Amino acid sequence: MTTNVTDTKPDTQKQNQGSIWIGVLLIVFGILAIALPSISTIFAETWIALIILSAGFAKFGYAFQTRSQGGFVWKILLSLLYVGTGIMLFVNPITGILTLTILLGSFLLTEGVFEIILAFRLRPQHNWTWALGNGIVTLLLGGMIWFQFPFDAPWLIGTLVGASVLFTGISRVMMALNPPSALNSDQAASV
Repeated sequence: MTTNVTDTKPDTQKQNQGSIWIGVLLIVFGILAIALPSISTIFAETWIALIILSAGFAKFGYAFQTRSQGGFVWKILLSLLYVGTGIMLFVNPITGILTLTILLGSFLLTEGVFEIILAFRLRPQHNWTWALGNGIVTLLLGGMIWFQFPFDAPWLIGTLVGASVLFTGISRVMMALNPPSALNSDQAASV
């Protein structure tokens, strides 16, 4: 059975048009997040608090579902830790923002060191300097966060989230605007 390629074109065009609109919306949200970094930082921190709180309630339910399997008290304590952390982040978002910023800086510093060590281990390979460059940039970003802490905390997370959302939107629009490749067209014709 063969499918007429022209029958699938309207569906593909509708999908691409929907993808373009979603991409444009993401671009607008990304620009807003970068333009209003303090608000987007609080939003991101609150979102993380909600995720941690939800995970705590899920762990609490899981503890009661599996209480006959042992470790019930530890499961309850772990769920209380999650719930308590989520509530703390909701009640005191500034502390949460400071904590998340210091964790991000620590993560980037550690990742940078590991990337540089890995680069020197890859040194016999032809393009090992790319890994070295990545490690140096990551280390510098982590250092910038640490050396500017706590002054960068109110805007850093929101700006990074905004940049991520912006580039996701741009990527989505560009992929939707790009016509299907010849390989995909040939595959669709043979189906």
